[in-house]
Amino acid sequence: MPNGNMDLISFFTRIPTKGELERVAKQLWALPLLALITSALPMVVLLSQIPLKNVFALLSLYAVVGLIHLDGLADFSDGLMVKGDVESKVKAMKDVNVGIAGIFAVVAVLILQVEALQFAPFYAVFLAELNSKFSMMLALAVKKPLGEGLAKFFMDRFNRGQFCIGVVIYVVLMAVVTFYDKTAVISALSLIVSLFTIKVALDNFKGLNGDCIGAIAEITRTSSLVLCAILK
Repeated sequence: MPNGNMDLISFFTRIPTKGELERVAKQLWALPLLALITSALPMVVLLSQIPLKNVFALLSLYAVVGLIHLDGLADFSDGLMVKGDVESKVKAMKDVNVGIAGIFAVVAVLILQVEALQFAPFYAVFLAELNSKFSMMLALAVKKPLGEGLAKFFMDRFNRGQFCIGVVIYVVLMAVVTFYDKTAVISALSLIVSLFTIKVALDNFKGLNGDCIGAIAEITRTSSLVLCAILK
C-alpha cells in the first residue's frame, strides 16, 4: 500500500493492523493486490503433502479473510428467498437471524470450494481471490447503495480513477498467471457470475449494501475455483 499504509488490509482481512476508514476509501483501487496476501497461506497449504489439504487450505483462507462475507451471503440469500415487495426482502436480509436459505447458501459455497480445491492447481486460490476482490470493485462501481452504511460510504468515495487503476492491476496480475498457464484466463469468466449476481441484487433490493457485496465476493470466488477445477 502507498506510504506503507495498511488500512485496506486492516479492513478486508483479519490480519491485526490498524487503519482508518477514510484512508481505506482512498485505497480501494488496491483491492486486487490483496489477493497476493489472502491467497498466500492457502497456496502454501495446497503445496504441502498433508492429508485433507484442500480442507485446511480453505480454513486457512477464511482465517485470513474472515467470515464477514459468508455472513453477508447468508443474509443476501435469506432476502432473495422472501416473496413480496422490496421492503420485505430488505427486511429479511437485515434480520439478524439466519434462515434456511442462508444456511443452504453457505453450506453449498463451502462444499463447492472444498471439492474444487481437490482438483484445481494451487494457484487457483490466487485467481479466485483476484476475481473475488475485483468483483467487489465492480459492485462499488455500480454506485447504487442500499440505504446508509459502509457500502454507501465506499461508493461515494470510489471514483473512476480508482476503478481504472484497479482494472490495470487486475489485468497485469491475471496476465502473469496466464503466462504460466494459458488456461488461467478462463477463470475471469467468473466475473460474468459477478455481474449476474449484481443484477439479481439490484432487481430484488434496488441497491447494494455490505451483505450484497459480501455475497458477490463469495459467489465469485466459488465460481472461479469451480472453473479452475473443471479446466485442470
